[in-house]
Amino acid sequence: MTAPNKRGSAKYAAFFRNLNLGRPNCPNRTQLEAAFIAAGADDASSFLSNGTVVFTTGSNSKAVKILTLARQALQEECGLKEPAYVRSLAALTELAALDPFAAIVPEQVYERCVSFLHADSVTPAAPLESRRRDVEILHFTAAEALSVSRKIGSSPGSPNAFLEQLLGLPATTRSWSTLLRLLQKHG
Repeated sequence: MTAPNKRGSAKYAAFFRNLNLGRPNCPNRTQLEAAFIAAGADDASSFLSNGTVVFTTGSNSKAVKILTLARQALQEECGLKEPAYVRSLAALTELAALDPFAAIVPEQVYERCVSFLHADSVTPAAPLESRRRDVEILHFTAAEALSVSRKIGSSPGSPNAFLEQLLGLPATTRSWSTLLRLLQKHG
């Protein structure tokens, strides 16, 4: 969904926790994109079906305001109460350029992940490992956790569950390959 584009705008990505398009208390693609346009985004595009939206606006503060208004609209329209986190595509590009998983052999882990953390998170020193050894947090940035999950028995570890328990705050996680695909398409 697109409104007229404005000069000086930048792209942002909003990452919702626990949102899958069309599920109970979740919007469909049209509702999700429309919420961002109505909140003031120049344009908005849902990426995949996991609650990731790329939108354009003029500044970081406007991006935060748009996300706040879009979340309020989605709560009223669909009953969605989950948090979401916003990052500029420029910041995500810088994160990807760090190549944080360079030393990881992809075939030796279940998934390489990036988790977007609540602003109030106080992170411990990394690396950290879950008791089951199915999640390893390799690195924390100021606002993200970079981790790998391993399959132990029949189920893989959940970096999101591990981080939420560790930090006592909500987070949302995407696979590293999803982040790279997002940047390839929208960056």
